[in-house]
Amino acid sequence: MEFPSYHRDRSDSAALRDDLLEEHWSYMDQYAKEMIARGPTLADDGDTATGSVHIVDLPDPTAARAFAFEEPNYQAGAYRDVLLRRWRNVLGRTMWDFPGGRTGGNRYLVLGFGTGEAVDLTVPDDRDDLIAYGPLLSDDGTTWLGTAVLLRAPDPYAARAILTSARYADVEVHNWQFGGRPS
Repeated sequence: MEFPSYHRDRSDSAALRDDLLEEHWSYMDQYAKEMIARGPTLADDGDTATGSVHIVDLPDPTAARAFAFEEPNYQAGAYRDVLLRRWRNVLGRTMWDFPGGRTGGNRYLVLGFGTGEAVDLTVPDDRDDLIAYGPLLSDDGTTWLGTAVLLRAPDPYAARAILTSARYADVEVHNWQFGGRPS
């Protein structure tokens, strides 16, 4: 079962996150085989972290909650909240398999929150810029709650356009970059 977790930073947590960087990476290293995608979300300046995205393949919701809430930055109070949902990896690959590579172009996390009849369940025809794509689901996988996408796009408006307009109660678009230890 795949689960995206999006830890949103507290506004004053940059120094704390810097202090815990090695602990964070060491914690994530334990999940290297389960990792589908990871990386920080960033403010418009492209440098200031606003959150942290991790998509992992874990046995069940209990394991996903342990992953999200035992993370060192969460334990230290660096995050203001955590979004954790079940997800379906429609592309069937990891971010490391993305043909566009780690750099080049603008990258975004798009989160669409919805209720009712599911939309955007199939991969769009133009999938060359998709890094990760799939529906957000209830813990038991039966109820559609929205869509989570990582993609390369020219700007946030183009990134937002990946989702069917007017079918979501709310859509968030965040600057995002590939994460992990520097090579």
